[in-house]
Amino acid sequence: MVLINCDMGESFGIYSAGNDEEIMPLIDVANVACGFHASDPNHLKQTVELAKKNNVKVGAHPSLPDLQGFGRREMKLSSSELKNIIMYQVGALKAFLDEQDMPLNHIKPHGALYMMAAKDEEVARAVADAVAVFNVSIFGMVNTCHEKIYKYERGLDFIAEFYADLDYDEYGTLIISKGKNKDYDSELSVERCLRAIAEKKVRNTGGTDTIVGADTICVHSDTPNAIEIITKINNAIKNK
Repeated sequence: MVLINCDMGESFGIYSAGNDEEIMPLIDVANVACGFHASDPNHLKQTVELAKKNNVKVGAHPSLPDLQGFGRREMKLSSSELKNIIMYQVGALKAFLDEQDMPLNHIKPHGALYMMAAKDEEVARAVADAVAVFNVSIFGMVNTCHEKIYKYERGLDFIAEFYADLDYDEYGTLIISKGKNKDYDSELSVERCLRAIAEKKVRNTGGTDTIVGADTICVHSDTPNAIEIITKINNAIKNK
């Protein structure tokens, strides 16, 4: 069974992002921001409570310490620094999960950290070091350093992830917006997801196919038409 996951809990202070209350009942797994690219203690608590109310599994979505850039800018950090910032953020989320008697389901790095780990073995090892401490699953992309290090070198429980609302370039890299996300063609999302599940392939921006895995499908809460995309994907998967 392919699960739908969503990056969420990204409001902080007086700023609101995404439509978590409407999205949460439609998904299986929530990747919850932990404070370094978005969220704060109050929103962490609210998001965990909302997930519990809707029987949604919760994973940590730690980032580089880049609130201003929404965690989408690369930074030069040592392996120990990377491990420590991940543990710090996951620990914060886990405190609120413990309060609600909910388990930590997985860890999924956010934004630039996710993509750095996809192409840099040392970054992937730092992520793996942190994940091993919590002994949970790790989300990532096949045919990258995620799979090579998390699954084959470290033997972690690797969950292959496919993105429904992002394009892949000819090198297999996700094309991530540096600004405000735009609507994504929901029909194209469904078509791409079904092919990813059946064939483990997606058409990239170079016009060729990229090898993908789709144990879980991600839709971002800050994609404006996220609810439409998630609803159509859910219907398509159930009617396969």
